[in-house]
Amino acid sequence: MSWNPLLESGFPDAVSIDAIETLIVPRAVDLGGFEVRRALPAPQRRMVGPFIFFDQAGPGEFVSGQGADVRPHPHIGLATVTYLFRGEILHRDSVGSNQLIRPGDVNWMVAGRGITHSERTPAETRKRPHSGYGIQTWVALPEAHEDTAPSFEHHARDMLPVLHSDGVTLRLILGRAYGEIAPASVFSETFYADAELKPGARIPLPDDHEERGLYILEGSISVAGQSFEAGRMMVFRPRDSIAVAAGPRGARLILLGGATLGGPRYIWWNFVASSQEKIDAAKEEWRRGDWGRGLFDLPPGDRDEFIPLPP
Repeated sequence: MSWNPLLESGFPDAVSIDAIETLIVPRAVDLGGFEVRRALPAPQRRMVGPFIFFDQAGPGEFVSGQGADVRPHPHIGLATVTYLFRGEILHRDSVGSNQLIRPGDVNWMVAGRGITHSERTPAETRKRPHSGYGIQTWVALPEAHEDTAPSFEHHARDMLPVLHSDGVTLRLILGRAYGEIAPASVFSETFYADAELKPGARIPLPDDHEERGLYILEGSISVAGQSFEAGRMMVFRPRDSIAVAAGPRGARLILLGGATLGGPRYIWWNFVASSQEKIDAAKEEWRRGDWGRGLFDLPPGDRDEFIPLPP
């Protein structure tokens, strides 16, 4: 589909540098040759629209016999988005989902009042050297939907809207932007997109969303004549017309944002809620381990271990 932004937007040299409201440099943690960068929550900024957690995992390499093993663990009050660039992950959860996710696919897991899931490298993939590279984000649910029933959706790469412009290819992962709507069932105004830019190519940010940000995954971009390298998240002022230009090596960007939620969110470990009481109740439920008779159960096919509640 050809590029069709909803509204006109400024070019990079027409935007003041103070249009960047917040600049976040994630702290990188090396997990034995596999690097993770966490951009949200950050001291400067806890959320961008409904997005309350943003991790870049990798790129990293695994030798034969190795892989990721995220044991079953719980969530409340949020939805998770898993989006890969390289590698494969087998997702299992307590509503019975057993889904292999490949690059470009979208796993949309709504925790609601409570869900448990695991994420592991499939056995077949472990038989050979392989790569891992992707983004995981959490979207906080509006208060009216915090206690909704947990659910899971998988949308294959070919089901996502794709837009093309001069030197730009954009895949809409979640929500609404540029006149397109992604298939996942969101609960508030949201946009989340993967954009690849050739050197010098320009892209406008949608200016019909309340909060907007981007993460530079690869390459570099310029804003108001100033260059920014990969591994930076920036959040822009509301209502400004914003466009960014790719640097001499091009760029790959994650665009994200949406409506501000009505009220603050508490976050502790894997739990997100509009009240500390909900967090405390979830902690006690997981500590008790009364699988299948309270908020949480373990995923079918992955019930032999789980991540204990942190101290």
